[in-house]
Amino acid sequence: MTVRVRIDGNLRRIAVGGRRRRYDHPVASIVLRVRLIAGDRLDVSYDDAAAADPAQAMEHAVTALAEPSGMIRVRHGDRIIVLYARGVAAIEVEPRGAVL
Repeated sequence: MTVRVRIDGNLRRIAVGGRRRRYDHPVASIVLRVRLIAGDRLDVSYDDAAAADPAQAMEHAVTALAEPSGMIRVRHGDRIIVLYARGVAAIEVEPRGAVL
């Protein structure tokens, strides 16, 4: 999103917010197929800036969702979703099943 701002008499556009963050270092990204307790399936992508590789990102996601009050922030298309552990029945990690 851009906002028009008048600076020193000149009209300029400044970027505000945005859908994606810029990172200075590599980010491990994995795709998950989540089966919810209600029976629905949801394909989401999970980015972990602290993980060095996809295996560590998977471990972090599984560990977070294994806790009763666990949650992770995932992306479904253009939307950011907070996925709570209490609603998750199972997780599949790419490339076995999840396809975005």
